[in-house]
Amino acid sequence: MPLTFRKSFRILPGVRLNINRHSWSITTGGGNGPRHTHSSTGRRTTSVDLPGPFGWRRTRTTRGR
Repeated sequence: MPLTFRKSFRILPGVRLNINRHSWSITTGGGNGPRHTHSSTGRRTTSVDLPGPFGWRRTRTTRGR
């Protein structure tokens, strides 16, 4: 079983710093609106929780990384 590492810090209200072995990311928003995540690997994700077991997510990756 491989070891994993992931840690999340709340740095401001509504802003989180997420760290794992290979990259880090900043997440903003949430609550009643969309969440935006920007990763050090160039990935940008927007996600929204919808009523019930539903959700929506869109991920974009920057070219050249």
